[in-house]
Amino acid sequence: MTALHWRDLLERMIAHRTISSDDPALDCGNRTAVESLADQLADAGFTCRLTPLPGRDDKVNLVATLGGDEYERSPGGLALAGHIDTVPYDIDGWTSDPFRLTERDGRLYGLGTTDMKGFIALAAATAGEYATTPLAAPLSIVVSADEECGMDGARLLAETAAPARFCVIGEPTSLVPIRQHKGIFMETIETLGAAGHSSNPAHGANAIEAMHQALGAVLSFRDALRARGEAAGFPVAHSTLNAGAIRGGDAANRIPARCRLDIDLRFLPGMAIDELRDELRSRVNRALAGSDCQVRFTPLFPGTPAFETPADSPIVAACETLTGQTAAAVDFATEGAFYNAMGMESIVLGPGDIALAHQPDEYLALDRIPPTQRILHGLIDRFCRNPV
Repeated sequence: MTALHWRDLLERMIAHRTISSDDPALDCGNRTAVESLADQLADAGFTCRLTPLPGRDDKVNLVATLGGDEYERSPGGLALAGHIDTVPYDIDGWTSDPFRLTERDGRLYGLGTTDMKGFIALAAATAGEYATTPLAAPLSIVVSADEECGMDGARLLAETAAPARFCVIGEPTSLVPIRQHKGIFMETIETLGAAGHSSNPAHGANAIEAMHQALGAVLSFRDALRARGEAAGFPVAHSTLNAGAIRGGDAANRIPARCRLDIDLRFLPGMAIDELRDELRSRVNRALAGSDCQVRFTPLFPGTPAFETPADSPIVAACETLTGQTAAAVDFATEGAFYNAMGMESIVLGPGDIALAHQPDEYLALDRIPPTQRILHGLIDRFCRNPV
C-alpha cells in the first residue's frame, strides 16, 4: 500500500481547476481532480466509489472507505466529508499563482486551501494511516460535487445509504465545532407589464411601479420573520431577508414592461423552505391583486435546509472535548442538513477560516495543521477503533 502525505495531496488538488459556476465559460467540473484523489486513496487501501451527477458526467461524488464489504452493515463509523470545488477567482488580487501551493510567512496559499481542499487532504492522509489497522466500524472519505453552486452532489448522496453513523464536514470554522446553521433560499420576483410611451401612462403598465408594491410586501415579510423570534447562539439571532439585486426599464421615456428583483432569505432551524417560499409568494400576490401587471416567481436554486444536530449527540460531545470549544452556530450554509437526512449525525469542523474563503490570496495557516491532525486521530479512535 502507498502512504498518503497531506501536503502532496493538497498540492495536487490545488493544481486542478475545480471551479463551480453557473457560467459555462468558468465552470470546470471536478472529475479529473476527484479521479486523481480516488486513485491515490485506492493505492492506500481504500475502496472507492465514484458517482456522476445526472446529466453531468464531469462532476462526480466520491465515497472512499476503509474496511470494505465486512463493514457495510455496521451501525457505526465515521465519515470525513467535504468538497474540492471552488468559486471563481480574481487573478488581479492574487500575489501568487492560485493553482500552485505556495508557502510563505507560515501560510499555505492557493485557491481552495481554506475552503476546503486543505481539510480533504488532511482527512485523507490521516485516515490513510489506519489502512492496516483493524477497525471496529467503517472510516470513509466523502467528497461531494458542485457544493459551491447548488449542493447537487450532496442532494444526490442524500438519496443513498449513509456510509457511517457520524460525519464531520470540514468547512472552514477555525476548528470551532458547529452544530447549527441557517437554511437559505434565493428567489427571483419579476413584474411583467406593458411598454408604452411615457407621455401617457394609459399606453402601458409600469412594471417598476408594480415592483414597488412587491418590494413593500417583501420587506414586510422580512419584518414579520424577525418578529417571529430569535435563536440563541447565532451571530445574527433572527432570520434575514436581503433584497440583493433589482433591474428594470431601459429608457426614461418608456414605460417599463419588466422589472426583476432577486432576494436571499436565511432562516432558522425549525423553519421549512417550502412553507417560507409559499408565504413569500402569497404576500406578493396579495400586494399586486389590483395591479395591471402580472408577477412571476423563479427559484434561483432549490435552497438548502437549516441544519441542527442535537447538543447531546456523541459527535458533538467528542468534538467539544477534542477542541475544548462549545459547539456553536453560524449564519452560512453547508451540506450538513443533507448528511443528517441520510441518517448521519453531523457536525461542521475544519481548519480553515471563513473570513478567507472566496477571497484573493486564500490561505491555510500552517499552525492549524497539527491540531487538525490531533482532532482527526481522536475522532477516528473514538468512532472507528473503539466505538462505544
